[in-house]
Amino acid sequence: MEQLSEKEIALQLQDTATRRQAFSILVGQYSEMLYWKIRRIVMFHDDADDVLQNTLMKAWKSLDSFRGDSKLTTWLCRIAINESLDFIRHKQALVIVSSDSTTDNAGVSVHEKLMADEYFDGDSAEALLQEAISQLPDVQRTVFLMRYYDEMKYSEISSILNTSEGALKASYHIAVTKIKEYFERKN
Repeated sequence: MEQLSEKEIALQLQDTATRRQAFSILVGQYSEMLYWKIRRIVMFHDDADDVLQNTLMKAWKSLDSFRGDSKLTTWLCRIAINESLDFIRHKQALVIVSSDSTTDNAGVSVHEKLMADEYFDGDSAEALLQEAISQLPDVQRTVFLMRYYDEMKYSEISSILNTSEGALKASYHIAVTKIKEYFERKN
């Protein structure tokens, strides 16, 4: 498939004559990156696939609202993160919260689910980290994932989440502290 720069794709997306082809190129070039951003938030492969599809559909339907004020990847990441968080909120609303929030309503922990997931390629420590991350509030979880896994600068995260760098630094610090406390309780 043809590789285009982000700027070239953005220009072609604005032209209705080249929009479909440009979107196809966009999907080819950015789906994997979006999948992993989504996967880190929703944790499971099947859920990530669903959210990725929703993200791409929303991006397609919202092309007219993309003005080019931000980078195309920033715009796509913002959609992916919002879709991921909406998915989690919707999923949480459907689950009856047990007294131990590390388990679902069937009593299966995030750690156990991940270790049983054929697409999960981490070890037990990684699964425990994911369980700790799943306990964080949405904003702290998102900031932690973007900073820790994607190694994004606070300025990049700020442009995606429309939040000040100071607030992001505070969220990241609190998230790290909570994760450390979670590991201490588990050991």
